[in-house]
Amino acid sequence: MLYREAGDFKTSYRDDSQTFPLKLDRLGYYAALAVAFLVVPFVITDYWANSVLVPFLIYAIAALGLNILTGYAGQVSLGSGGFMAVGAYAAYKLATTFPEVSILIHILLAGGVTAVVGVLFGLPSLRIKGFYLAVATLAAQFFLVWLFNKVPWFYNYSASGQITVPERSFLGWIITGPQTSASAKYLVCLGFAVLLAWVARNLTRGTVGRTWMAIRDMDIAAEIIGVNPLTAKMTAFAVSSFFIGVAGALLFTVYLGAAEASETFGINKSFLILFMVIIGGLGSIFGSFAGAAFLVLLPVFLKNVLVGSLGWPTDLAAHLELMIVGALIVFFLIVEPHGLAQLWRVTKEKLRLWPFPH
Repeated sequence: MLYREAGDFKTSYRDDSQTFPLKLDRLGYYAALAVAFLVVPFVITDYWANSVLVPFLIYAIAALGLNILTGYAGQVSLGSGGFMAVGAYAAYKLATTFPEVSILIHILLAGGVTAVVGVLFGLPSLRIKGFYLAVATLAAQFFLVWLFNKVPWFYNYSASGQITVPERSFLGWIITGPQTSASAKYLVCLGFAVLLAWVARNLTRGTVGRTWMAIRDMDIAAEIIGVNPLTAKMTAFAVSSFFIGVAGALLFTVYLGAAEASETFGINKSFLILFMVIIGGLGSIFGSFAGAAFLVLLPVFLKNVLVGSLGWPTDLAAHLELMIVGALIVFFLIVEPHGLAQLWRVTKEKLRLWPFPH
């Protein structure tokens, strides 16, 4: 048996309800964090940072935010790309207006601005739900992208219509701009990902998370037993939008360096984050990271195999990538609706009994 539970006793409710109840899980988690913070920054290259690790961490934060809203609170949203645009443009305006303030503070403030915008666009959820709410958030996506394209104030009246991040440093390290090192990009995104994952885990395990799940399972019954639908839904939209806004700010400031609303934060971005949540698993913190890793690594893998090894044209490989992603989404919806997170749970249960068959 790979999971050794014998002798792993619990003597308090606190120990019994911890995130990783098995000692082996805790050791694996601490080892992964140690490698991520103490080993990877010293061996990471520009290719691994720009193609794999940095986009994975940023999209994991965005998927985490959408999972809070859709997976835990049951509110369907198709406006994630628009909310990421709010975070990016808010970070840009704050960084150019208050250059003496740390860019990390601006990223958090951009998340706060996005939370306010998310609450405003979440007000229809008090009257509508399901498909109608999805259409309302889709309208928010189109409206926000149109707003950032048509109002020159948001991009400081630039002739190109693009926003470009100014060079900023933290503790002597350049963390934004073209001179940023791969390790600096990675550590900034990793710090935000670990912090927000810890916040999300504690929120979903507490009273707030239980009210979200009560609204998700049956809103009328939740209201009867004392759950306030207004508070529950608005907090879900606020927290979700905060996470997505931080992801959008990181995507612009740390990863891309320059952005244009319709190209960078179009409807494809909203669907990409939604697919991450579906493939990873609704209502799962781990599922958000698993879905983001899957949809970030899959295009890189296919490009290396189809273009690098087999010599196929790039456009053909891109079309095949879309077909494979679509087929996988259908596959997961049919075979395992709970996504990669459920597959991981089943695998762990099997490992706890291995080599016995049941």
